[in-house]
Amino acid sequence: MAAETLHRDARDDATTEAADEEASSSPAFSQEVVFEMLSNSRRRYVVHYLLDADREAELRDLARAVAAWENDKRPDDVTSQERRRVYNALQQAHLPKMDDAGLVAFDASRGTVVAADDLADLRVYLEIVPGDAISWSQYYLLLGAFFGSVTLASLVGVYPFSAVPGVALAGGMAALLVASAVAHVYHDRRMRLGADERPPSV
Repeated sequence: MAAETLHRDARDDATTEAADEEASSSPAFSQEVVFEMLSNSRRRYVVHYLLDADREAELRDLARAVAAWENDKRPDDVTSQERRRVYNALQQAHLPKMDDAGLVAFDASRGTVVAADDLADLRVYLEIVPGDAISWSQYYLLLGAFFGSVTLASLVGVYPFSAVPGVALAGGMAALLVASAVAHVYHDRRMRLGADERPPSV
């Protein structure tokens, strides 16, 4: 009987440890929650502000900052009407929704917003693809196709690629790849929430 009890306790402990390990390894927010929360510019601005403001804010200060970003103004230049419009939208819609999703703790009576412990996980890269531009993934696909075409042209003797030494050709492609990666890293850092004074524009 004692042996059976010990075995059951050990099994329960193992189950608990496995559940804890699974919970700690799983993402803080589901992909659906992240996409829904970040699909709205005001909610992205809230995340950006909290990540840049030590994770806690007064609603009136948050509303002023969001209104400034929306109207491309300095916070001191925001009108009371602009601030009030954002304040009401945040108070009545966006912050309660973010609170329900677990991103923030919103106290409507005190007018305070506190970031969840895992909010920093939303320091995501926003890949902005305006109008006729291409995404970075498409760019690297085209770059790889270009490298392949140049290599093939050199192998079959197409001028002027056949006249360029192989080492110089490889060096040129490597330099272009490094330059592209540097530009990508710079762009990536600029498009992260909470990484700069102003949020990424979309």
